[in-house]
Amino acid sequence: MNEKIFIAVAWPYANGSLHLGQLAGAYLPPDIFARYHRTKGNDVLMVSGSDQHGTPITLKAEQEGKKPGEIAARYHQQFLECWEKFGISFDLFTTTGTENHARVSQDIFLTLLNKNYIYRDTVSQPYCPKCRRFLADRYVEGICPYCHTPGARGDQCEACGKPLSPAELIEPRCRICGTEPVFRDTEHFFLKLSAFNQPLLEWIRLQEHWRPNVLNFSQRYLEEGLKDRAITRDIDWGIPVPVEGFEDKRIYVWFEAVIGYLSAAKEWAALHGDSERWRDFWQNKEARSYYFIGKDNIPFHSLIWPAMLMGYDPSLNLPYDVPANEFLTIEGRKLSTSHNWAVWLPDYLSRYDPDPLRYLLSINMPETSDTDFSWREFVRRNNDELVATYGNLVHRVLTFVYRNFEGRVPEPGELDGQDQAIIHAADDALNTVDGLLYGCHFREAIRTVMSLAQQANRYLDDKSPWKVIKEDRKRAATSLYTALHVISQLKTMLYPFLPFSSQQLHGYLGFAGTIEEQGWQPNPPAPGQKLHQPQPLFTKLDDTLVEEETARLGQPSA
Repeated sequence: MNEKIFIAVAWPYANGSLHLGQLAGAYLPPDIFARYHRTKGNDVLMVSGSDQHGTPITLKAEQEGKKPGEIAARYHQQFLECWEKFGISFDLFTTTGTENHARVSQDIFLTLLNKNYIYRDTVSQPYCPKCRRFLADRYVEGICPYCHTPGARGDQCEACGKPLSPAELIEPRCRICGTEPVFRDTEHFFLKLSAFNQPLLEWIRLQEHWRPNVLNFSQRYLEEGLKDRAITRDIDWGIPVPVEGFEDKRIYVWFEAVIGYLSAAKEWAALHGDSERWRDFWQNKEARSYYFIGKDNIPFHSLIWPAMLMGYDPSLNLPYDVPANEFLTIEGRKLSTSHNWAVWLPDYLSRYDPDPLRYLLSINMPETSDTDFSWREFVRRNNDELVATYGNLVHRVLTFVYRNFEGRVPEPGELDGQDQAIIHAADDALNTVDGLLYGCHFREAIRTVMSLAQQANRYLDDKSPWKVIKEDRKRAATSLYTALHVISQLKTMLYPFLPFSSQQLHGYLGFAGTIEEQGWQPNPPAPGQKLHQPQPLFTKLDDTLVEEETARLGQPSA
């Protein structure tokens, strides 16, 4: 029976371009997972969208003299273009600016309010007397009280990473006008997270399949005791608070953004002509939901969103897994968007193919610890592994067969022990990779595939069909048929990671349709099957680009 797999992907703020840290942390892993499950024949729904609310967007808008909606629309369109070019295969990538999302968010807000899981309280907030408004955390800058670095934000110091509040900053000032803020009382709504501490702890202790970093992090939070959190703020951009007297406030972005997973599923169902179809993924207890995020978002997805679901509607599925990744550094340094110490996806895609980057980020994925991206490693992995190991295996077999067997898969003779051994190795690898991908072990999965490619190269070197064909054409045909069998397995296993080159190879092998339609199974090309004229799958990169690309890091963007 087909499984129902709901894949929830972190919502990027629509205030800037996507970068490699986001890809490695939250966007490539779910795409690999979704493509794998679709190939298995499972029913997949992968959703996300542009987070159009919150201070990152309003700050960007004020800096550029534009409206927040203009900024959000610009980057949403850029995201859509990047997903297509890089091969991130969302079933729906929407925005938090839809009427549907506002409706679902306000419904959850009011339901929790009516159940007494939301309450009012008065808090002291920074207020700018010159701008005449309350300041959100990111609108306040000052000196970090821990490392004494200037320019620390009111929510976090980028230099030392410490979480902060505006009241902790030394010499705080308004980011817009530079005035020192004063603190005034203002009334807000709070989510009673403390009411869910024990139910969450009991639930979390059952999640033995979670990654240790996610499980330990979440348990530590609960053992220390959850604190109630404000879920509204003094700002005029976002979803209105649906309570009389609070017209000048908005629902806090951290509260309504996670609701996007449910609202997006409902939007997807409506767009597909069955407004109730979302229930297949949310209320079917056999369905499994996976939340792909970076480690900085763990508590929102392992604790806060589950608490909201518990309070709102116990019939809705809680997360089955939260396979959060660690961070990606760039050339040995912490990624910093404010200092342009990043590799931006639109910039990368303007010069290079998507699959080499997908490969590097997969085989170097920060699943259990931080990993580093360097341009030297990018070139090395491309040239030594994609071109020399896998690409060369494919190209030399296909071109030799195409040239010497009238462009058709040769008819094999009897398979000897070595032939059978490599075919068994390919079948074993398919099963091993199946299990690894099912458990979200992406890095180990692609390493297993590349190990098979190396084994196939050794097999070909031993068999040397280009020499044997002169004395024993049938023996050469058998070796080449065996190699094509293995290559076909390789392209199936690599499809979730390298969709463009894998589908290209699928066509070279003479298959019609898509790899997903073929399914996750051994499917060697049949003897006599017509091949298509093969071309190299990958391009060797010049070492000079290492210096060129590294020099671009940290430079002001154009």
